[in-house]
Amino acid sequence: MQIGFVGLGRMGGNMVHRLRRDGDHAVVAFDPNADARHAVEEFGATTATSLEDLVAKLQTPKAVWVMVPAGEITANTISTLAGLLQPGDTIVDGGNSNWRDTQARGEQCKAKGIHLVDAGTSGGIWGLQVGYCIMAGGDKEAVDRLLPIFTTLAPPDGFLHVGPTGSGHFTKMVHNGIEYAMLQGYAEGFDILQASQFDLDLHGIAHLWNQGSVVRSWLLELAEAAFQRDPTLEKLRGYVDDSGEGRWTVEEAIDLRVPAPVIALSLFMRFDSRRDDSFANKVIAALRNEFGGHAVKAEGTPAGTASG
Repeated sequence: MQIGFVGLGRMGGNMVHRLRRDGDHAVVAFDPNADARHAVEEFGATTATSLEDLVAKLQTPKAVWVMVPAGEITANTISTLAGLLQPGDTIVDGGNSNWRDTQARGEQCKAKGIHLVDAGTSGGIWGLQVGYCIMAGGDKEAVDRLLPIFTTLAPPDGFLHVGPTGSGHFTKMVHNGIEYAMLQGYAEGFDILQASQFDLDLHGIAHLWNQGSVVRSWLLELAEAAFQRDPTLEKLRGYVDDSGEGRWTVEEAIDLRVPAPVIALSLFMRFDSRRDDSFANKVIAALRNEFGGHAVKAEGTPAGTASG
């Protein structure tokens, strides 16, 4: 099918690539960055020079996937598109928007007869290779019409329509809260191993644990890769950022009176990482870089300076 795509960064560009390569879908793509537009032209995507140009190049009923940073940029992009699209058209927000904001935007779109589908998307920089896990919220009519797109982007059984508008981003928020806790668990374990009296091979242990142990996982495979490249993580600062979803998960737990001490503490430990350069925080920084391409700080760089 045909789809418009707004935002061609790390994930957006790879998603367009996967749509063209694996599904041969017709993609009309826009990004303010000309280099990003040229990159997806190599995959066979048609590019647009503005949102107005993008909408004009789409066939009715039109669908536009928005893959830009959460917050003001997403709000402005959806607002502009809602003014350009017609009743029956669909906007997909594939970013990490707050689910409450998504619900409000959904009502604004609904008043104009436009569907808003929130597609919580996990997979990071590895999604092109292995597929994206997609948690979609929205009207069944709109979600069903986009099934060819979701099916191409996701691996087998990697897509689920979880509920009404807002539920996709809510589910992805909780997913990321769990991610915080899992990262913290691995970090503390490797910190204890590294601090012990034994000269332990952390890369070898990570590889060992991936061979049938109870704690084996994709994250542990990424730890194995990180330790292979830098056995002591001496090139990294143990500075761990948080992009919002962990905070929102803790806030929801408080509002719902659901005890979530592990997720809450893992969030607070990220705050602590900005004061104390511990080995545990280096492990988390390394893993976030492995699965999401999140910026890391090289050892010796000031706290406010990012390093790839």
